[in-house]
Amino acid sequence: MGISQPQNLTTPPIERLRPYGIRISLPPGDPLRKLLGPEWHRQHWYPTPEERDAALAEMSRRHEYSRAGDKPSIVFQKIEKLAESRGL
Repeated sequence: MGISQPQNLTTPPIERLRPYGIRISLPPGDPLRKLLGPEWHRQHWYPTPEERDAALAEMSRRHEYSRAGDKPSIVFQKIEKLAESRGL
């Protein structure tokens, strides 16, 4: 009996290191903190600083669907896993 889905047997690609990141959080005093909690944050990781910077520019830009007076209250912070980025 043959294998019905041979593509499922291929080995997955080697995961690239992603040492460069963006931490997204809310500023102190933001009303959404009451809902999400004071320590809420998200992290996104990228393999190169260029990819991270491009993603940060896209995340922090004013989107075309925003209303005229809207100003998102999100804090973006560049972060780095030093051991991975330095090869330690």
